[in-house]
Amino acid sequence: MSREHLIKPELGRHYPSVKYGKGIYLYDDQGKSYIDACSGAVTASIGHGVREIIDAMLEQANKVSFVYRSQFTSEPAERLAKKLSDLSPGNDGWAFFVNSGSEAAETAMKVAIQHWQEKGRPGKVKVLSRRMSYHGITLGALSMSGHVARRRRFIPLLEEFPVVAPCYCYRCPFGKIYPECGMLCADDLETAVKRIGAEHIAAFIAEPVVGAAGGAVVPPDGYFRRIKDICERHEILLIADEVMTGIARTGAMLAMEHWGVEPDITVLGKGMSAGYTPIAAALVKDHVMEPILHGSKIVMSGHTYSANPQSAAIALAVLEYMEKHRLAEAAEERGKYLLERLRRTGTALSEMCAGKGCCWR
Repeated sequence: MSREHLIKPELGRHYPSVKYGKGIYLYDDQGKSYIDACSGAVTASIGHGVREIIDAMLEQANKVSFVYRSQFTSEPAERLAKKLSDLSPGNDGWAFFVNSGSEAAETAMKVAIQHWQEKGRPGKVKVLSRRMSYHGITLGALSMSGHVARRRRFIPLLEEFPVVAPCYCYRCPFGKIYPECGMLCADDLETAVKRIGAEHIAAFIAEPVVGAAGGAVVPPDGYFRRIKDICERHEILLIADEVMTGIARTGAMLAMEHWGVEPDITVLGKGMSAGYTPIAAALVKDHVMEPILHGSKIVMSGHTYSANPQSAAIALAVLEYMEKHRLAEAAEERGKYLLERLRRTGTALSEMCAGKGCCWR
């Protein structure tokens, strides 16, 4: 066999070569099938080989696949931006399209900082985050991430933004039990703000449900309402990183809807295109954009493939497919079923092991 040229996640490891996918299955070049149970990196949320999406790809490819955002716009990009705004609470979002969740998180950081610059407050440049978090692998996004293993090699290049305690009831960083804890994890943001100074802080970024750094860590009711209150009192923008949780993953189009909290900026990716094309977005509220609209009129960010019509058309088709088939409602229904079965299994195991000193408990 000739030497390999593709840099894979783990060099020297053998990876099956996928030939095609259909529905929940992937098929390798030996004919073996795999259930794509985690939908890749929590991405292929509508399954593989969906005919409607393939047709939308072909239709747009027959028109135009690329125009440069500094010179042109396109109907698919304009429609996708409006669609995402319509799906968001308040219906007042501006969309900045990029290629990945990491880029979208970094764009959100830049927009937050620029918002305060254009309001005449250039000292607000820090973006606080939680110690158990992951917001992306680019240096800016990694600076906001508390994922220890991914930060380690690049520490000299990174900002020390992850300073707030995680919201992790199972292993509470304060050794408390909810609700008697009084949500000290939320109040830790207030402590950090007082220590650093609100005059230096542009935004606070958090995942509604912690993913890569913790594994589906859900906050208790009231946590994000308190976080939002702290941010508003100290004039700090709230950024919700919904790259993993957004677009129908949790039984709502955006996970923050479960707690009735509207972020100032929302970061999207992954399920936004269900894996059919690389695209992500930062959704920015009107009040965040206002000083920029009345100031420089330029958001200082962007990539060559930002808002390309091919990816925009595909993401639009994915969102329309999700609405047509009511996939947010389906996720809620199946989520409740899964949780009920897990609880039933846990209870049965606990009863079976009672008095036997089983180590799993």
